[in-house]
Parts: sequence; structure tokens; C-alpha cells
Amino acid sequence: MSGAATAMILAAGRGERMRPLTDTTPKPLLEVHGKPLMQWTMEALARGGFTQQVVNTAWLGEQIEQRFGAHPVWDGGASSSISYSHEGRDFGDALETAGGIVRALPLLGDVFWVVAGDVFMPGFAFTRQAAEQFAASGRLAHLWLVRNPPHNPRGDFGLSPDGLALDDAPERLTFSTIGLYRAALFRAPHCELPPGNPQGARLALAPMLRAAMKKGLVSAERYPGPWTDVGTPQRLAELDRPAGG
Repeated sequence: MSGAATAMILAAGRGERMRPLTDTTPKPLLEVHGKPLMQWTMEALARGGFTQQVVNTAWLGEQIEQRFGAHPVWDGGASSSISYSHEGRDFGDALETAGGIVRALPLLGDVFWVVAGDVFMPGFAFTRQAAEQFAASGRLAHLWLVRNPPHNPRGDFGLSPDGLALDDAPERLTFSTIGLYRAALFRAPHCELPPGNPQGARLALAPMLRAAMKKGLVSAERYPGPWTDVGTPQRLAELDRPAGG
């Protein structure tokens, strides 16, 4: 596993609801408090020791690589080593979440974080303890769930008293996009795509997670801190408003 990435930041989406801001700038590069959205997560991962990172790109993806390069040094002196999976360049468009992960799987280790580059979760700590506990659990994924925001009132997944993620539950929470995964989830028999997704097939993640949940192979926990899915220009403006403004 030496040299294998321990985190993947999803940065390939078009950001249609963020137009016109995303007509000329990829959504993860839109800034909050002077930093690109995705940089907040990349720095937090590096602080936790997860410095080997993969970024997938599609829409205006060349801007992302130009911004960060291969070895960015973050505020405070921490640095990362970044590999890129250019879905747009290789296939003309984004491959959806699971399709993109399978494409990048040769760059990733056996256990790795995945987080969307367009969520703002400034207090979240990516810890070795969480990764080690997950690795020892034998499960295929561990998800962090948050309180349902107004734009997702029905939530995504339930949470059992013993910490299992549930597809069917009376109370559902929203998936924050932060999760730990085992590479085995993205291989047969759990995944229909061939290793490395050489044809660039599109594949959604949620159906795969639901199938694994039904087998008791996905755990989860609540995250009580601030979380924003920056899905509209209004949400971005609210986040970027000066404190007390």
C-alpha cells in the first residue's frame, strides 16, 4: 500500500444549479472565506495525515490541476501529494460517483476516504483512529450523516442503534458525502464495472451502498457540526458572509 492514496476528493461535477458562477469556474474552486471549497477539505485531510490524495475532474478540470498542481503546500506548512483522474479529458464527461471511484481505484489504497469537493464542513476531523477502526471492522463503508437540510427534508439513510446504516428506516438523515470505503466495494461481486473502469462507464454510488446496507456491510454515525452542501449561489453567499454580517 506504500504510495497508495488514502483519500479521494470528488471534483468532476458540472454544478448546473450554481450557474452562472460555474460557467467559467469549476464548482469546487468557488471560494469561501478566501479559499476554494475543496481546499478546506484537502487541508483537513492533510492535517489528519492523509496527504496522498486523488482528485477526479471533468468540467473545467484543467483549472483544478493548474490551481493545486502535484505537491501543494497548505496554510500552516502541511503539504499533500495529488494525483488526478481526468474523466472529462479521457471520456468527455464525469462518470458519476461510483464510476469515478472505480476509475481512480488503481491509485487508491485498500481503505480510503471519499468526500465531495463542494461541501463545507470546516470542523470535521479526518483521523487515523477512524480509519483504523473502520479497517478493523470488516465492513465495506462507513458514512457520516447529518441533520436534514431544508433542501433534503426526507434524508438519505437511516441509522440503527448499533451503528448500521439503513436503507429503510422511519427516521432518515442526510449523507454528508464524507465516508470511509474499502476497495472491495468497488470490485466484483459488489460492483459491476471492470477494474479501472477502462470504458468510462457511468455508475451511481447510492444503489451500491443500499445493496451493501441490506447485507449489514455499511456502518454510519451522526456528525453534529456545521455542514453545508453548497448547491446554489445563495448558499455560497450565505457561507461567505463575514462573521456578524
